[in-house]
Amino acid sequence: MEITITHQQGHVPVTVFHVTGEIDVNTYEQLERRARQEYRAGMRNLLLDLSGVTFLSSAGMRAIHELFLLLRSDTDEESDEAISRGLRDGTFESKHLMLLNPQPLVMRSLTYAGFDMYLHIHRDLQKAVESFGLVPSLEKR
Repeated sequence: MEITITHQQGHVPVTVFHVTGEIDVNTYEQLERRARQEYRAGMRNLLLDLSGVTFLSSAGMRAIHELFLLLRSDTDEESDEAISRGLRDGTFESKHLMLLNPQPLVMRSLTYAGFDMYLHIHRDLQKAVESFGLVPSLEKR
């Protein structure tokens, strides 16, 4: 797996991880490590470009969930209780982690695992970058 990092400016600064290869038991820690490094350097909004990811295992899904936990804010809107309530009623979406262009097999895995319930999945890089920092709609896509 390879990770190339770019920085974009929308309403807020956005770090983009362009990932290629497989995110599995052999590589998931690399993804988590890079995210923690970028977080320590100031990253607060991450767009995970999955267009080059050919396989996502359960370890890869665990890593994506770890990125969500790393990036969620400590505000009342993202308290554990608010997140749980929002996941149950379909109104919660992460404000700080979004996904871009997962390939069909990867998208299927994300959907089966329910990640599409709380992570917005974009098809266009610029629209994805611009969506960070906006107040999310309570209406699901």
